[in-house]
Amino acid sequence: MTRRFPNTSKTLALCGALALIASGAFAAPAFADAAAAPTSAPAEAPAKTPAEAAKKDDSALTWKGITLYGTFDIGVAHLDHGAPLTSYYAPGLPFVIQKNSNRAITSVSPNGLSQSKIGVSGAEKINDDLKAVFKLETGFQPTSGHLSDGSRSLIVDNGVPLTSQTTNGDSSRAGQLFQGAAYLGVASKTWGTLTYGLQPSLLVDNFGKYDPQNQSLSFSVIGYSGFAGGAGATETARFDSSVKYVIAKGPVRAAYLHNFEGGINFPGRADQVDVGGDYKGLSVDLTYSHVSDAVSESPLTAAQNAIHPGTLAGTVSDDTTYAVEARYVIGKAKIYAAVEAIEMANPSHPLPASFRGIGGYVVAFVNNNAYAIHRKEIVSWTGLRYAVTDKLDVTGAYYRYDQNSFKGNGCSDTSASSCSGSLWDASLVADYKLTKHFDAYAGVNHSAVAKGLASGYLNRSSTAFPVMGVRFTF
Repeated sequence: MTRRFPNTSKTLALCGALALIASGAFAAPAFADAAAAPTSAPAEAPAKTPAEAAKKDDSALTWKGITLYGTFDIGVAHLDHGAPLTSYYAPGLPFVIQKNSNRAITSVSPNGLSQSKIGVSGAEKINDDLKAVFKLETGFQPTSGHLSDGSRSLIVDNGVPLTSQTTNGDSSRAGQLFQGAAYLGVASKTWGTLTYGLQPSLLVDNFGKYDPQNQSLSFSVIGYSGFAGGAGATETARFDSSVKYVIAKGPVRAAYLHNFEGGINFPGRADQVDVGGDYKGLSVDLTYSHVSDAVSESPLTAAQNAIHPGTLAGTVSDDTTYAVEARYVIGKAKIYAAVEAIEMANPSHPLPASFRGIGGYVVAFVNNNAYAIHRKEIVSWTGLRYAVTDKLDVTGAYYRYDQNSFKGNGCSDTSASSCSGSLWDASLVADYKLTKHFDAYAGVNHSAVAKGLASGYLNRSSTAFPVMGVRFTF
């Protein structure tokens, strides 16, 4: 069975449609927060939509309760062990060491600090306590004009040797028309916010607050890959048929997400719970997640590609995750720390070969038996952000993955990816606000893998320096 690529030429039409929706008596645009967390994040619940924030900022692009917003982020980077630029995968280049990282690369680079995106958000008052809310958002590649599409980046490298591959990666962004968010709901100051549709996981919501690098695609492992935000599979960093409830009372907050089985882009189901609170400068959240039939996609081997070209390979798992995240604000400094424990097991409901997965792509080769011995991954990080001036922030962060041996022989070497192993990443970034809407950044990112997590890699470490860019946000 062959599969044609989804139409990624929708980008220009989408931008035009969103502009028409938001056209009218707009004032000048306003600078938006660079954090990647959605407006429904439990860490800030009940959060304001862009339309609500615009009421206190007469420079926002708002008309009759509807706000048009977006980000354009582009730069240049040098990697000592990289791979050529992709037109589809959101990070563009392998800023975290990958199997195909094999040569020195100097290239234009998209989405360094933030995913480039465009969206509309709205709030309509129903009564004094209740309003209807909605959000539609998509991400795009400023270097190519395509909608961000991890699955297509994998297909491009089907059957291609590692040394000749372009940058690729699995993602919850797979060329869908709306891939960042597409939800509708109601919000109450008394009873909280209830929404339904395509929404980020509660972990992704929290990481916008607890990742020192704000889920940067160039400087953060948990921004570069959705493995942590997706609780073991990057595709489940967002759920397309989910209901989410968020409520805050004083310093305490809670959230619940349920994804219904059999969605358009995700065949399984999910349940996530978050509780958190604030005390003076300290914020803490505890998160639980269970996802069934999570899918991790990969390119086909040459032999597989000869049988079913234009499709993908996929590993299916049931994933259970616990996370503790904390942030402490003291003066001009913000201190971050978090740990996430992920356990991956064989699926209780195996998926058939050639099922249609995220973005409508066909997964022809399916592995339902990768985790007879459970894979356990500990993801941890710490970091510090310091406001040198009102315009200049400097951030340093350290991230780590530690994996058990789930091969069955207790191996701790590079003989198999199922042997125990580790990955670590360290980054340093300076971000300077040039104007209300425009900032410039520069930094360095170094990553390395060892033992099982280095199995099959052409190189075991990579340094991205310098990584420089500019970002326009409205």
